Amino acid sequence: MAAHTPAATGPRSRGRRRLGSTVAGVLVLGVMLFPLYWMLNTALQPESGLLSVDPVPGSLDLSGFTKAFEDQGTHLLTSLVVSFGAVAICLVIAAPAAYGLARFGLRGSRTIVFGTLITQMVPGIVIANALYNSYVDLGLVNSYFGLMLADASLGIPFSIVLMRSFMVSIPGEVIEAAQMDGAGPVRTFLQVVLPMSRNALITSGLFAFLFAWSDFMFALTLNTTDDVKPVTLGIYQYIGAHVGDWGSVMAASVLSAIPAAVLLVLAQKYIAAGITGGSVK
Repeated sequence: MAAHTPAATGPRSRGRRRLGSTVAGVLVLGVMLFPLYWMLNTALQPESGLLSVDPVPGSLDLSGFTKAFEDQGTHLLTSLVVSFGAVAICLVIAAPAAYGLARFGLRGSRTIVFGTLITQMVPGIVIANALYNSYVDLGLVNSYFGLMLADASLGIPFSIVLMRSFMVSIPGEVIEAAQMDGAGPVRTFLQVVLPMSRNALITSGLFAFLFAWSDFMFALTLNTTDDVKPVTLGIYQYIGAHVGDWGSVMAASVLSAIPAAVLLVLAQKYIAAGITGGSVK
């Protein structure tokens, strides 16, 4: 009987460990998701004060969402336009740069990549203040394109590094075959490299969108009027004007989180493939 004890208790102990890991994971997930639940819960109780919100809403009162959409709908649309514009600018700049660093054997390419990473360590307020004077001279203050350009700068370094690591793993034989078929460098890049780098492109575009969507510093610094007001700046000013109406404030926050959440759900398989694709050659 003693000889069978380790074999008998082994699966049991592994089962307990798995159960313990599952319970711990559920607890951690619950703690992380609780602020989101409380935000939604408060949004569904617009008539309640911040300290008198019921743990579970008794009814689905959507009046807070209606008011928030009326007040913040234009700002949500502005954020969508600016964010997608920033994604387009980011990919147009980052994709050729990553391909050049990955394939052309440039001297000091590793130093360039390292310098690209260093730029993300510079505080945003420093960049915003430096950009303001240049934007005034160029006439880009209070403009959609100016904010798109500034927000694109948040995602370009990350996109270059990510896409370069992916493009390095593309077999050289594929590119040589395209060149032997008469494709020039530009055609090879557009018709061969970019389709093969789809996962990295989608991942880079998604992160560029998230960087632009959540931007507050550039929106606050580079806009002096209400002509171009993203939802981050809208909610910031909304809190000051409606500090007693937390239901509408939380409803506006929920509405602002929906586009990013939808894109993350739709692109999750591409994100996993894009991040890990460059690690295996």
